Amino acid sequence: MTRDEILSASSMPLSSPSYPKGPYRFIDREYLIIHYESDPDAIRAMLPEPLEPDGNHVFFEWMKMPDSSGFGSYQEAGIGINALWRGTPCSYSAQMYLDDEPPTTGGREIWGFPKKIGQPNLRVIHDTLTGTLNYDEREVALGTMGYKYQSLAEDHGETLAAMQRLNINLKFIPDVDGSPKVVQLVGYHLENIQLKGAWAGPARLHLVPHVNCRVADLPVRKILFGRHLIADLTLPYGKVLEDYLDEPQQSRSAA
Repeated sequence: MTRDEILSASSMPLSSPSYPKGPYRFIDREYLIIHYESDPDAIRAMLPEPLEPDGNHVFFEWMKMPDSSGFGSYQEAGIGINALWRGTPCSYSAQMYLDDEPPTTGGREIWGFPKKIGQPNLRVIHDTLTGTLNYDEREVALGTMGYKYQSLAEDHGETLAAMQRLNINLKFIPDVDGSPKVVQLVGYHLENIQLKGAWAGPARLHLVPHVNCRVADLPVRKILFGRHLIADLTLPYGKVLEDYLDEPQQSRSAA
């Protein structure tokens, strides 16, 4: 294997890469998103500086990805925080759990998504859109929403704007001696979004404390609203917004 062949590879292991080069297109991605108010101290403790809380607004989401280029078919669940990056509204990814290796590996290595292996499941049970998350054979999250109670067909502008907002991850990769090698805030925007359906409805969320799946560390204080979305979209590469290893820190402009 030549140096040029090594440098042109898409991912490890080079003999059988976990994922190809992007960007990555998702078809019929389905969301259950439950927005809620949480504890302000818990939110502040989970947000890396210079991000600031944007109220006490947190969201838990399930995503079913039946057709994603390079990653295949899988499901995902995670928790995010509404935040401000130097005054710009954004969504910070705090925790994510997937049932497939390529998007778990690729998400961590490229964008710094906080991904671990879990068992998320999103499905319709009679009249209820139901999301569950199991970790180590224990259910740690249960989200429910009334199935297609209210169409948001007349509100696609607002829904699209929310999907197009700045998303931020904290990317941390250690060096071979265990010291920090890459420590960055990475920003990205979803692109080429084709919204196929959007609905609102009553929602509930139950979180169970678990030492290795700490979704309950952002406890539910008040349910705000639920959303059910179906869309095609593209996940592009991101940009470095902050590099914590710079001295002094240098901020970068958002995409």
